[in-house]
Amino acid sequence: MIELLKYALTVFIGFFAIMNPFANIPVFLSLVGNADHQTKKRINKKATLTAFLIVLAFSLLGKFIFEMFGITIPAFKITGGILVFHVGYEMLQSKKPSVKNMQDVDLDENMAISPLAIPILAGPGTIVTAMNYVSNTHYIHVIIVIAIFGFMCYLTYWAFQLAEYIVEKTGNNIITVIGKIMGLILAIIGVDMFIDGVKLAFSLT
Repeated sequence: MIELLKYALTVFIGFFAIMNPFANIPVFLSLVGNADHQTKKRINKKATLTAFLIVLAFSLLGKFIFEMFGITIPAFKITGGILVFHVGYEMLQSKKPSVKNMQDVDLDENMAISPLAIPILAGPGTIVTAMNYVSNTHYIHVIIVIAIFGFMCYLTYWAFQLAEYIVEKTGNNIITVIGKIMGLILAIIGVDMFIDGVKLAFSLT
């Protein structure tokens, strides 16, 4: 039980660092602009639900995808570690998610799918993190990963729902600081994934 709790905490920290609901608030507000409350709510709900379904699919089908493409666990962990480290490094540099010309996106509820769900919420880093946690594990671990990611999507939904209030009370500076801290944690997780991959590849203990 203690081991499962430790595992669950590790998964939560990893997902929180890479999704970071609070750091994504300015992105959400820049996309929805002056839309009315109901439109914002629909976009928010569609984006978080889509992100959950995407990661759910990769979590459940991860092993099948590995087998189909002949991907080894060590290779995945090494590559995934590099990718997650890169995402964390960009967050430390205060770079926005790689979505070009967000200011020019017309107010269309399809933005809930792209760019909100993909790649902002369920981008490559999030998918890699989820698949890393479920690779070479028991089904109970897969259930834990899915449950925690669902909880993260729930937190993100309410962070977006209360976005204007949060920005008004905390200011953008606090959100920026949180983003940098999460970026550091994410970079460390990426390095840890890389080291695990190297150990597996060369049968090191």
